[in-house]
Amino acid sequence: MTDRSLDVAWIHGAPGEAAIQVHRYDAGTVILRQSKRVNYEAPFLFLLFGADRALLLDTGATEDAALFPLRETVDGLIAEWLERHPREGYELVVAHTHGHGDHVAADAQFANRPYTTVVAREADAVREFFDFGEEWPTSTVRFELGGRELTILGSPGHHAASITVYDPATGILLTGDTVLPGRLYAFDFPAFQDTLDRLVAFAAEHPVTHVIGCHVEMRNAPGRDYPIGSQYQPDERAPQMTPAQLTAVRDAAVSVAGRRGVHRFDDFLIYNEPRKRDMYRLLARGLTHKALARLKPKAAAGR
Repeated sequence: MTDRSLDVAWIHGAPGEAAIQVHRYDAGTVILRQSKRVNYEAPFLFLLFGADRALLLDTGATEDAALFPLRETVDGLIAEWLERHPREGYELVVAHTHGHGDHVAADAQFANRPYTTVVAREADAVREFFDFGEEWPTSTVRFELGGRELTILGSPGHHAASITVYDPATGILLTGDTVLPGRLYAFDFPAFQDTLDRLVAFAAEHPVTHVIGCHVEMRNAPGRDYPIGSQYQPDERAPQMTPAQLTAVRDAAVSVAGRRGVHRFDDFLIYNEPRKRDMYRLLARGLTHKALARLKPKAAAGR
């Protein structure tokens, strides 16, 4: 389907599902999701096509191509694109919403691929590649794909190298792990607040159709998240959020400023510079869930 629909039954860890789900949002925009059966993080990845080059945003949580054939999948999608738009030397840029391991693991699959640039995960490399100059992170920069110009915003707070990508062609704002229906880990809270202020201001000045992050961790019930490590999420929310929900994240961050720890809201949780005990509790809940899943799979799915 290429009708710009997000009415999608996303893979969520069910037996027999593919390692990668491919959703063609439109003729030049592909959303991919890694299976939870391969890695519980199940990140979303994004492939955007222009006339001169394509951008692959993130490479997922698994390096092994036998388990997670990302390069093969992307090569097939590019081949399809080139059948409709033939040209020599079509480039691929592999970049990242940020440098955490579940977003860069399959970078090595693209090593030595012809006409391919893999942007390093470190903040200095990101700033240099996108030419932010001295204005990081407050400036916005343009990134041209060929008849399709993206806007890149510096978005630190969750990670020093975090970026947000805005695509005027679709109106989609790709927010990585900064804004998503799940646990928002703000390891540098002042930077996180500044980023949210900039994103809200940007969305007020540009037509944003969807705000899409890289994970889903919330259930279809207010304030309820799946335990970390869950590999089966049959009742998860859709990944897309609205500009109003983006503003709600910003307002929630303002309300918990100065209060470290975990703060629960209907559509997300904010981990304000989480302490060791906050992370221990998160991991303990995940381990309990995992143990119950081995004993009683159906019971564990409902916890």
